Amino acid sequence: MRTKAGKRTTPMLQLSDLANVGPATLGDLHQLGIRTVRQLAGRDALALYRSLCRRTDKRHDPCVIDVFMAIIHQARGGKPMPWWKFTAERKRLVSMTA
Repeated sequence: MRTKAGKRTTPMLQLSDLANVGPATLGDLHQLGIRTVRQLAGRDALALYRSLCRRTDKRHDPCVIDVFMAIIHQARGGKPMPWWKFTAERKRLVSMTA
């Protein structure tokens, strides 16, 4: 993409453009009040997961944390990675907070 002056720009990503974001995750993010990649970048995956569980009054699969970690990583400028690459980090993080 180029500006009128001919400079290259990066297109603005939408939440749905992020790797690992399908309809269910997009719905979860919207339920949490997150509408933009910028909003997502400033959030914490574990806090989002806990908030989602409270709002829906059910315990979601812990892999949702992995997905949140992956999309937050990308929202902060990291390269897109499959959500399962964050499983070990999530397990370590959860064991530290338990």
